[in-house]
Amino acid sequence: MPFVSRTGNPRLYYEVDDFTDPWRDAPYLILQHGYGRYSRFWYSWVPYLSRFFRVVRPDMRGFGRSREGFDPAQGFNTSDLVADVVAIIDELGVDNVHYCGEAFGGTLGMPLAAQHPTRIRTLQLVAAPVFLPQKIQQNYALGEASWFDALRKHGVKKWAAATNTIARFPPQVSAEFLDWYSDELAIADVETLIGFSTMCANYDMTACLSAITAPVLGVYPRSRPEQVALLREHVRKFSVVELPTDNLMIYNVYPRICAEAVLHFAAQHDGTVCRE
Repeated sequence: MPFVSRTGNPRLYYEVDDFTDPWRDAPYLILQHGYGRYSRFWYSWVPYLSRFFRVVRPDMRGFGRSREGFDPAQGFNTSDLVADVVAIIDELGVDNVHYCGEAFGGTLGMPLAAQHPTRIRTLQLVAAPVFLPQKIQQNYALGEASWFDALRKHGVKKWAAATNTIARFPPQVSAEFLDWYSDELAIADVETLIGFSTMCANYDMTACLSAITAPVLGVYPRSRPEQVALLREHVRKFSVVELPTDNLMIYNVYPRICAEAVLHFAAQHDGTVCRE
């Protein structure tokens, strides 16, 4: 199993899915998960991407198999998380990668691309908020004083089950999937998740958008026009695909549409054709 080990930092796990032609020097494409999730949540994207790109799925510090050496009391900050991604790129032994993140995984890509422009070939944002709207935070509070109180009172699994149908997933999603999602999210330690929530409640990436030089693709539900408007205003090379849904977890609900949009955007930048 591939890990990145650095003195004074958590050991980072990442997985590589590579079904590219062995004679091609195919680029790497990092898929970075969002809030509370881990690398396994990308399972439905891998078949669409790994034939043409060497797909890398990291677990963020504190989640999945990147828990060793992580202290929840230290909390989270974007500087450390950006440095973690750069460390993984260094470990891969390449100059640059394509980067795609869902939800906060995409938000993290904004300072990453702004601060390390030579390392990011394209930046692809899947329902990634520039800032987290108060409405979402209120939904996550489940009537408690705060989002954090709701997590402590209900625990991760019950909290996930209660919030799944508020905005994440549409009614047609199967009960089996929702149970699986809640079970997988519940792998996360509640105090780690609360620390992560504290960071998410306060970030605003607007100031870094104008420094992004890589081509950026946004894949968003129609319910986030304010986020898309910010990206259109501040990002110099921005394209968008908007899906006709109000639900946030489009990367789980529409994996083929989202993955193919990412695939062809990255391939167009590289001047290749992803078709057989």
